[in-house]
Amino acid sequence: MLSKYSKGVLAVAAIAAMFMMVGCPTGASIADITKDPGRYAGKDVTIHGSVSDSFGALGNGVFQIDDGTGSMWVYSQNFGVPGNGNNVKVVGRVEQGFALGGRNFGVILRQTEARD
Repeated sequence: MLSKYSKGVLAVAAIAAMFMMVGCPTGASIADITKDPGRYAGKDVTIHGSVSDSFGALGNGVFQIDDGTGSMWVYSQNFGVPGNGNNVKVVGRVEQGFALGGRNFGVILRQTEARD
């Protein structure tokens, strides 16, 4: 039987674990995201793959990542834009209905952390 102290420690540990899981970016395939973007909208996710297209200036721009299951545009603000062919891992927030420079990108990943 657990003591009152042990029960308190377990409760605090469980709550701390819950908060850590909520703050962690979720790894997802691009196919999963594009198949059900509403499930991921507003959430931080991690994707990785090869850069297949990119354009930008002054540290801002967009680049397309292909992970073998599909491709997705990433909006990078102040993180720079990698060159074509580079393998990257990106953490960002999934957004829908994004427009930049007169182009509509539909579902994109807005980069929130520096790339690995």
